[in-house]
Amino acid sequence: MKIGLYFGTFNPIHIGHLIIANHMAEHSDLNQIWMVVTPHNPHKKKNTLLDDYHRLHMVHLATEEYPNIQPCDIEFKLPQPNYTVHTLAHLQEKYPKYEFSLIMGEDNLNSLHKWKNYDVILQNHDIYVYPRLNSGEMDEQFANHPKIHRIGAPVIELSSTFIRNSIKNNKNVIPMLPNKVWEYVEHNLFYKK
Repeated sequence: MKIGLYFGTFNPIHIGHLIIANHMAEHSDLNQIWMVVTPHNPHKKKNTLLDDYHRLHMVHLATEEYPNIQPCDIEFKLPQPNYTVHTLAHLQEKYPKYEFSLIMGEDNLNSLHKWKNYDVILQNHDIYVYPRLNSGEMDEQFANHPKIHRIGAPVIELSSTFIRNSIKNNKNVIPMLPNKVWEYVEHNLFYKK
């Protein structure tokens, strides 16, 4: 089985995340998409990052109607700070019959060469890339790499930061969030301050 790993803080998860994940599940050769919730790094200031389990719960709420998309808390159980290469090694050991790939935007692909052991990642895992506006010129080493697959997903320019700021300023964000996520955020008064 081919699993696409879509990493993020999902603070909060929004319709843009779901559109990309669903597009990958429906229009690529990936069988499932796992939304990997990145835990809070204890060495960084928390600012507006919600508790890990609130963010994981919102991913559960957002994905419950999508049979090929599921939440993943694997990084909660790994030592911090964590690196993608370690997460991939851990998943491969835990699920030896699965084939794991990464899902990322073009903007992240352009900084892949700065990741810890990025060459090991590229050697052992495919990367599925979705388009972003203003992602700049692609690094030549990635342009025609056999492990990098460009997927013509919709361009979604919606960010969790924009949503948090909108909530803080009492703006209506209902269209930007899955309904149950919006209800959870509203009920708990998240991002109001």
